[in-house]
Amino acid sequence: MTSVEFRTHQKSKTRGNPDIINQLQMNLSDYRQSLTDAPRFDATETRFSAWTPVTNKACNQQLFQERTALVLHWFDLWTDRQRKEFISQLLKRCSKTQLKFTRDCLAESVPITRMDFTAVLPRFLSLYIMSFLSPRDICSAAQVCWHWKLLAEQDCLWSPKCIRLGWFLPYSPSDHEYGAWKRHYVACTASLDILTPREAAGVYGTLNESLTAPEEQQDRWREHNIRQTIRQKVAEHKKAALKTRRAWLNTSKLGTSFTGTIHKPLTAALVQLGDKCRLENSLSNVDIRDPRLDLSLNTLGSTGATNLLKTRSSVFTQPVKSSCTPLPHFLLVSSSVPGYELLLAAVQVSVVVLPYDSQGMTLKALVSLAERVIQGRMVQSLGILVTGSTEEITLTDGMSITEKTLLKPGVREFWENLCGWVVPASEGGSLNIFAPLAASVAGMDLMRKLSVLTGLNVRAPTGICTGSYQHILSEWSGSGEFPPLVYLHETFLLSWCRQAEWVEEACKHLRKQLGPQLHFMCQEIRGRILGLFLWDHIKMPVISLKSEVIQCLVHGLVTLMNETPDDPLDFLGHFLLKVSVNNGLKNMEFLTESASFNGLNPESPKGLQSDADKRSAVCKELLNSEKTYVRHLQAVATVYYTPLRAALDSNRAIISSVSLITIFCPLLDILETNSVFLKELTERWEEWGPLQCVGDVCVKFCTKLRVYTNFFNNYPAILRTIDKCREMLPVFRSFLKRHDRTVATRMLSLQELFLTPTARVEVYVTLLQALTLHTPSEHPDYTKLSSALNSLRTYRGFIHKLKKSLDRDSRIMEAQSTIQSCPNLLEESRYLVTTQDVALLSCLNGDIAASLRMYEHVSDLGLFLFNDALLLTERSVSNVPFCLTVNTTHTFLASVALHCLNLTEITDTKYVRNAFQLESPKRQWICATDREEDKIRLLSALRSAINAAITRN
Repeated sequence: MTSVEFRTHQKSKTRGNPDIINQLQMNLSDYRQSLTDAPRFDATETRFSAWTPVTNKACNQQLFQERTALVLHWFDLWTDRQRKEFISQLLKRCSKTQLKFTRDCLAESVPITRMDFTAVLPRFLSLYIMSFLSPRDICSAAQVCWHWKLLAEQDCLWSPKCIRLGWFLPYSPSDHEYGAWKRHYVACTASLDILTPREAAGVYGTLNESLTAPEEQQDRWREHNIRQTIRQKVAEHKKAALKTRRAWLNTSKLGTSFTGTIHKPLTAALVQLGDKCRLENSLSNVDIRDPRLDLSLNTLGSTGATNLLKTRSSVFTQPVKSSCTPLPHFLLVSSSVPGYELLLAAVQVSVVVLPYDSQGMTLKALVSLAERVIQGRMVQSLGILVTGSTEEITLTDGMSITEKTLLKPGVREFWENLCGWVVPASEGGSLNIFAPLAASVAGMDLMRKLSVLTGLNVRAPTGICTGSYQHILSEWSGSGEFPPLVYLHETFLLSWCRQAEWVEEACKHLRKQLGPQLHFMCQEIRGRILGLFLWDHIKMPVISLKSEVIQCLVHGLVTLMNETPDDPLDFLGHFLLKVSVNNGLKNMEFLTESASFNGLNPESPKGLQSDADKRSAVCKELLNSEKTYVRHLQAVATVYYTPLRAALDSNRAIISSVSLITIFCPLLDILETNSVFLKELTERWEEWGPLQCVGDVCVKFCTKLRVYTNFFNNYPAILRTIDKCREMLPVFRSFLKRHDRTVATRMLSLQELFLTPTARVEVYVTLLQALTLHTPSEHPDYTKLSSALNSLRTYRGFIHKLKKSLDRDSRIMEAQSTIQSCPNLLEESRYLVTTQDVALLSCLNGDIAASLRMYEHVSDLGLFLFNDALLLTERSVSNVPFCLTVNTTHTFLASVALHCLNLTEITDTKYVRNAFQLESPKRQWICATDREEDKIRLLSALRSAINAAITRN
């Protein structure tokens, strides 16, 4: 089109439109002005042309910029659909180089964040990556797309998984058959028979039966030879396939034919080997008779067999049972048990003991520690000495084993592994749990499931005896030797059971004072040293009394308190002499060096055969313990409240009226309620018979539990009021000094008497569970007892929750006071899991192999693990002159949220041991512990807390 035609065309288009004409004139005037300012052009160049001049670069660039700006202006005014259509048309007109340039620009502005690796990597690399997935993950990957489904069903992925489980394909798949091994795996999994450990023991001889040394040696020898022959045949087939392949085959075709040539003879050989191993019992008969695949074991020389037998003990770590020496007993002792150091000092010589810290411990870490202590030996019995109740046992903080949680995978695996070192029940193997599980229906169900799971005789105390830990001294379920005497010395056990709660206070101070001096020793040695030190200083009795003597002495002391004679000693002597003559015990020795089973069972009934007798014994124990409890409450009223109230009424007040009401009113309400309960129980016991009921009395008592709720809600305020009055009022301080720890208060202080309601609720639950256990379901009292038991069990849960909350807050506040410059740690639902002292390391040469890296000890750190964060502190240790005292201070360093924390374990080398790496988004720390047990416990707790934090987020 020429310039004249262009003008004519523009005039025809703009005719009749004055706005467009004016706009065009303005543009032309601007354009003429630009041409005037521009240099002169040659006569051959065309001005105002519709095409862009090429020879004049300045004019060409100006026109290009103007038209580009005009097109971009139009592009901004278009809709999204119009823009996409324009881009599509524009890309169709571009050449390959222009398209590549567009691709690079898009890659820079919009980087690729996700890519299908199967579309980029070669096929064999994609299959190699997918081979690390579990069967469940491979099936999930098959649902992504058709291409992934094709890769996920390849035989090279499924055949190793089937062979590893002993599932051999009964035929040889053809070259073009697709997904045979996957279908075989699914079929075997669907038809898999699940057997209980006892059923499996009867069929396969697992868990409960241990092979003799020759049988075990033959079994391992056979397995070794089978694997070796299979590897040899596979190598031979690979060599033959490589020699016979055609040179013009591509890689994929070669892989297909190569796989096909190997599968046929290999599958047949594996099937025959599996059948042969099930039928043959001797090594000499293991022979495959296929002429194509001679898998004879004669290829192995005698030298190889001898070397294998020599190295068997170092390769296999299964428990070995010796018939020459008696097997030891194994005892687990939790640090949550009050005064557990005293028990460590009382352990028998033939017992292998494992004390462990329950805070931050996990079941996997506990099994690992037990394996290190047992060292592959078989044990005669397993004792579990932990805190618990009539329904559960608490192995670690936050992990209670109940009837419902027993069959969880982690808990089930723990019991199977731990009891795998115990000899079978036919040889006397037993599992002894020091918690009153036999005193409730739920506890008995838990014991039965444990017996089925482990194949052992499970025993536990009935819990009829009440008190500190005196349920251990009560009658135990089952028959045989008294379990506590198997693990612990009698004299120490008797003293500990009656004073465990009180001894714990002394142990706390000892741990705090002597713990830093013994930090380099293992936990068992530290516990034994502290226990022996405490035994020597608190002067506990080292004599044991027979049950008849204890009963006579108790009755004599009770009569002495009721009679109040002028000469107490003379009265007590005549009373004991009279009882001994009447009962034919005049020649009985009062002091004995050892006690029988009944000596450890002073409160347990003898000769109980029927449920009616046992039910009567439990009711009698409930009545007697209620009398003792009410006497403690009456001591508070008569010894403390009545004199203080009389002084207040006579205008000689020792404490104010508000303080008096705050301290004593909640407990006096409990005294009133329990006095009525005791009266009704006494009336029922006086008319006791086989059909007598006490359930309605217990239900009536449960309706008045609000007085206990009022007491527990005000309990912290009561203690604060007592401490404040004692600190500010010298008269009240003198009053407490005169009345605390007297005969009238049963040698208890006022604060100790206020502890009795907390322990009493636990006793109610224990006794009612035992009463329900021995009450037939058709008994008229069964329904009411079950209702009262459910109410008290719910209320016990409320108390446990309240105590746990207060304990968690106190631990957090104690940790915060220890750390300098520490932020506020007390937040809702936060609690301290565990603490650990570690060494901070620095890697000197991180660019070399991990086994050759050297580390430098930079400083000392303290790790405070919470359920949502990890707190790191800089720990400094200073020694005091002229003494062995060590002062430890912590300074806040950093805190990391657990869901952002990465944990990496560092393999032990000759340059570093017990090391691991903590990595946050901004920093990383390489730490190491002094002992391997501390590392196992800390890493297990860290992994568990990190997984829980990730799940919450």
